[in-house]
Amino acid sequence: MNLKEQMRTALERRLGGSPVPVWELEFHCWDAASGRHVVLGDEFAALTPAEQDRALGANAEILAAVCEELSFAALTAPGNRWEIAPGKAAYWWLPPEARIEQIRRLKRLVGDRLMLVAATGGVMAMPGAAEYVEFCYQLMDAPEAIEERARKNLAGGLKTAAVMRDLGVDAVFTASDIADNRGPFFNPEQLERLIFPCLREWAAGVRKLGMLSIIHTDGNVAPCLEGIASSGVDAMQAIDPTAGMDLRRTLDAVQGRICLCGNVSCADLLTGTPESVAAATRKLLADCAGTGFVLGASNAVDIATPIGNYRAMIGAWREHAKGSKNRRL
Repeated sequence: MNLKEQMRTALERRLGGSPVPVWELEFHCWDAASGRHVVLGDEFAALTPAEQDRALGANAEILAAVCEELSFAALTAPGNRWEIAPGKAAYWWLPPEARIEQIRRLKRLVGDRLMLVAATGGVMAMPGAAEYVEFCYQLMDAPEAIEERARKNLAGGLKTAAVMRDLGVDAVFTASDIADNRGPFFNPEQLERLIFPCLREWAAGVRKLGMLSIIHTDGNVAPCLEGIASSGVDAMQAIDPTAGMDLRRTLDAVQGRICLCGNVSCADLLTGTPESVAAATRKLLADCAGTGFVLGASNAVDIATPIGNYRAMIGAWREHAKGSKNRRL
């Protein structure tokens, strides 16, 4: 069973002793891990067409090599542009045409050794700061407008999923934060009107396309777990420890209906030590043995994360995998 097959086995909750795979929603430490530079975002957009072509080839080589070194079972392709603050673009993006070409090159390079994952959208998230007040007013005064927006989001997500399928992508995710650290942003009635129906339709549409579906959401989503677990989506990523989410309790709540992906604390990866990261990883793997589980960080792995801390996580995972194999023998 190769790494891609291990990832599919986990996402489909087909257990029976298969090793726990490793995957990151977004990994931003390519430069630190490889000693080379991955060109993305505004830096990429400023290049000439010839320079962009060379950058896409180099990016694919770097990503594939780092995935092999760190034993990733899946690789998330760069997404579309979005802002983490007004005027400040996120790290992991490429212009639309370049994004498609980057996926083509990654697919040619990794073949069927790794699972390719891509963002599509499809399920509405809580609003960002720029539109927060207007969104909240509409949510109360004109919920039909928000519902129309949710349906457009769903249609766009499924259209993008079909494009990704044709590029050879195996699994897609919708980044749909529906909670903050205190709990869900939407009340139960709003979740049933605006979120869960779209999640169910998106998951069913993705399955019809022959791909696997993943929802990413931050925050304390404990009150939402039943709606997510019964939606037909294959997996949920994050399980945010900063918001009080515990992976073992979450596994007990979803009862094998979805795979969980996470949840080594991004805060510990960023500010902890190799020893603290390794200890947390060992505990996580011990607590979740024999369940539908994919190991990774609790969110995106920030570019400032010390690569030694991340390698400590991988080292603890390899020790666990070796011990599990010896026990089976």
